[in-house]
Amino acid sequence: MKKAALAVAALAACTSSAWAQSSVTLYGIVDAAARYTSNSAAAPAAIPAYGIAAGAGAVAPKQLIPGGMSQSRLGLNVTEDLGGGLKALVNMEHRFNSDIGTVAAADFWRQVWVGLQSSDLGQIRMGRQYNVLFDIYTSTYASFRYSPYIEAFKPELGMSLGARQDNMVKYLVQVGNVYGEVQVSAGEGNTAINANKSIGGLLRYNDGTIGAGGAYLQVTGSDGKKVKASTLGASYTAGPLYAHVAWASNKFDEGANLQAAFTATSLLAGNGNASNAGLASPGAQAALSVSKRDMWLLGATYQVTAQLNLGASYWHTTQKAQFAVIPDSKLDQIAVVADYAFSKRTDAYVEFDNTKFSSSGAVRFNNGVTSRAGTMVGLRHRF
Repeated sequence: MKKAALAVAALAACTSSAWAQSSVTLYGIVDAAARYTSNSAAAPAAIPAYGIAAGAGAVAPKQLIPGGMSQSRLGLNVTEDLGGGLKALVNMEHRFNSDIGTVAAADFWRQVWVGLQSSDLGQIRMGRQYNVLFDIYTSTYASFRYSPYIEAFKPELGMSLGARQDNMVKYLVQVGNVYGEVQVSAGEGNTAINANKSIGGLLRYNDGTIGAGGAYLQVTGSDGKKVKASTLGASYTAGPLYAHVAWASNKFDEGANLQAAFTATSLLAGNGNASNAGLASPGAQAALSVSKRDMWLLGATYQVTAQLNLGASYWHTTQKAQFAVIPDSKLDQIAVVADYAFSKRTDAYVEFDNTKFSSSGAVRFNNGVTSRAGTMVGLRHRF
């Protein structure tokens, strides 16, 4: 009996020693905001040229939304020290709706990957992850200093080809102020949007004052047709001032089955849908008409006090159609934010945004209007 007790004690000691080399961190964000959207009533009459029916396109003008500046989330980071400068890594992240307590997307885990990190050779990750476009937008020329983008209004992420890819292997390495990533993902015969083949990379530089870089990503659909995305940009940080400028482009093969997904309403997040899938032009072939989409984005954030930040960003997007009978489209968007930090973890914010279609193609929202404004007041806690 004594020998058995000693054996159990020894096993417990060994197990505790092994566990002591690992760390598990629970993290998350809970964000909610009251939002008002203008020009949100249903179309009073049908507009056949744009596929708009009478009574269509209504958006609730007053809402409590589940994420104003950030999408609410809950995640786990796991790190195990394997010795010799080697670590094992795991990340699992779930997104949820703070207003009604439901899952924010069909995929319960928005990120889930396992990896190894070497102090000399870099890091490799395998699983569902953010792609290189999302990584460059949020790390090198983020739209706001205190929050890389506005969850309820994020035109730049409409250019990121879904922001995540399934079945991905990603290699990350940093040498001094230079950082790089390469990603590859296999389609595996799956027709799901994020399960398509992808290959891409990014390269960026940051010395604390100047940040600059670019990324390229090619995604191939189950039909063998491709979408190609490129982006270049830079940022400048000096004391309380942060400023950024960038360019982004998406090119689509004619008839690619990915067009309907990647030209949907992501450019219009928070402001409702536009007729015929986002910026797609009117007509029966609208969902497959996009040839090229380009965006210029610029903005600045100024830290007025230790607690108060003011920021503004502007996005100008142009879109060319694959069919000459469909006019090109233009979209201008702006957002202004005041963010007040009660502490390192809790902040409140006030935001205003505006979206305007200004092209002769008369692309418009689903209720027939060509402009829409929104404003929100929210509270966010990070842990």
